[in-house]
Amino acid sequence: MSCMIDITVEGMSCSHCKQTVEDALQDVSGVTEVTVSREQKRATVNGDADATALVEAVENAGYTAQI
Repeated sequence: MSCMIDITVEGMSCSHCKQTVEDALQDVSGVTEVTVSREQKRATVNGDADATALVEAVENAGYTAQI
């Protein structure tokens, strides 16, 4: 079942940071769509990915994440 998960992401300071977070989230199994807003410090993920895996992906990319 597909759902939407909002993640608060701290530490993005430029468009490269935004792209890095998008790429990290898209690599998580079950993700079908990712939208990242640097200004709102938020990522929205659609799909059936595990929330913990999404947070870990963002943190492994060098940012702070919280659901």
